[in-house]
Formats: sequence, structure tokens, C-alpha cells
Amino acid sequence: MSKVKVIGTGGIGLCVLPVLGRFLNYEQAKFPTAELHLIDGDRFESKNAARQEFSELGPKATVTANKLRQQFGRIQIYDHPVYLSDDNIVRHIRENDIIMCCVDNHKTRKIVHDRVCELNNVTFISGGNDDTDGNVFCHIRRDGKNVTCPITKFHDEINDPTDLHPSELNQPGSCSRQAESTPQIVIVNNLIASGMLCAFYNVTDAKIYAEKILKNPALYGEVSYDMLTLKASPLNRPA
Repeated sequence: MSKVKVIGTGGIGLCVLPVLGRFLNYEQAKFPTAELHLIDGDRFESKNAARQEFSELGPKATVTANKLRQQFGRIQIYDHPVYLSDDNIVRHIRENDIIMCCVDNHKTRKIVHDRVCELNNVTFISGGNDDTDGNVFCHIRRDGKNVTCPITKFHDEINDPTDLHPSELNQPGSCSRQAESTPQIVIVNNLIASGMLCAFYNVTDAKIYAEKILKNPALYGEVSYDMLTLKASPLNRPA
């Protein structure tokens, strides 16, 4: 049973999910049974329409899961309208999961990272972007060891996050801090989503995993994407 956990169904997540759902649904030989879990405590609002496609207002995870169920009936699709936290992470992220982390905050990335490092066999793919560029991380653990680099090893801003967790955004003073973040556009969201899907394909293809990733894992831990230069640059990240 392949269990894929998509965390965040906003800008990047909504670019990832239609392709990922189709891939899991129709690649039956590779995924004879599959579960797709959508995890997000946020809600669709009218202001989201510039970057996000949705059919109705409401909990993002639930609205998106309902739409995907109509398209991809072979796979099991579950919605979890919650934000991941230290209190619930163990319940949602487990051994042998493939995690697609599409959130826009480092606090959630750090929570997921810490849980991943407790597990023996797990794949953690995380993507994020600014205005015109972004990065895709792919942290693979097998038999309790890191195959590729943990996402915090070269990124202090993830290891010691100073931004707000989504659950804190309604607290006093949060609006001004949140406004400091760089605005995103849907084209760059799509760019990073494509990189995450490529990472997913590489990890789940046995031949690519054996002949490419295991032979040179340092080049598969992080890839930088730049819309202006049209470059995808693997970064040398030893585990």
C-alpha cells in the first residue's frame, strides 16, 4: 500500500494534486493500491482565487478531496482539515509514508522534519518558492539512515524558524509580520510543483532510485529553480 501525504492544499499543493492523483490512479502496475491524504487546516476564501482553483468555499482539504474523488475513483482519498502540530504529527506521519510538503511556512516544515528523523523508512519531499524562484528538497530515509540530506542541514531558517505557524495567524500582531513575506504567483507555484512531482517519480521508480539516486545521493537532496534564468540546478548536499 502506497500512502502519500500532501501537506498544504494552497498554491503549490493545488498544482501538485491533479497530476499526482492522476498518476496514482492510472499507474496501476506501479501503485496497485494507493492512499492519498490531504492535510490542511485552512479554508478557501474568495481572495485565494488569483493563485488557487477551487469549486466552493470551505475547508481546503475537504473541498479539494471531494473534487479529486470524482476524478480518481480507483485510489482512496482522505481529507484531514487540520494543521500539523507537535500534538498531532505522530498520528498523521508514519513509517513508509511519502510526504509532499507544500506549505508556505518553516514552522510546519520543521515539525515534519523532526518527525521524519524519528522514522526508519520515509520520503519527505518539500517545495517552497518566493517571487520568481524556489527550491525542492527530497529527504530519503531507509533502514534508519539518511540516504539524502535532511532539509535542515544547510538551512538554518528551517532548523530555527522565526515565522508564524498557521494556527498563530489570528493572534495579535500576526498580520504585520505575515505581510513581510514575499508575494507568490501561480506560475512559480507550478514550477516548484513540477520539481516536486519529478522528485516523487524518481524516488518511486525502482530503476531510477537504484541507478541514479543511490549512486549519487548528494545531487538529489535539493534542487534550486529560477524562473528568470530558466534553470534547474541540483545543489551538492551530502547526507
